[in-house]
Amino acid sequence: MTDRLSHVDEAGKARMVDVSEKPDTARMARARGSIRMRPETLSAIRANQIKKGDVLGVARLAGIMAAKRTADLIPLCHPLPLHDIQVSFELDESAPSVHAEAVARTVAKTGVEMEALTAVTIALLTIYDMVKGIDREMTVYDISLVEKMGGRLGHSSRG
Repeated sequence: MTDRLSHVDEAGKARMVDVSEKPDTARMARARGSIRMRPETLSAIRANQIKKGDVLGVARLAGIMAAKRTADLIPLCHPLPLHDIQVSFELDESAPSVHAEAVARTVAKTGVEMEALTAVTIALLTIYDMVKGIDREMTVYDISLVEKMGGRLGHSSRG
């Protein structure tokens, strides 16, 4: 089984994959996720009426900072030089939810999927933290990688 597992050595122990022989290529990853909440919570976020301050501004910065710390948080992740990380939000009255998206870019030997996923996750958790005083029934959901480009496998996306 260790022949098929890239993060396991011959003795079955976890290891970081050696990517030193791989070429640097331009890479991009896009991740999305959402947080469902009560309609009045979403309205308070939209109106910037949360006591802790600008929820989406703070969540955007938290997502960017988290992407830069991904290798510190996930044990076998390679540290990458991020060339760009963008975090954006869409407020959806019909759900009611805030949808988050993160796009990470680099030129490196390995992909930036984990950085994009980390950015989205931490941005959503920051929203939760900032508004939990008025809504403790929020649900973070549907965090997923939706697109990646670069590397050996090229481009892939899910609908």
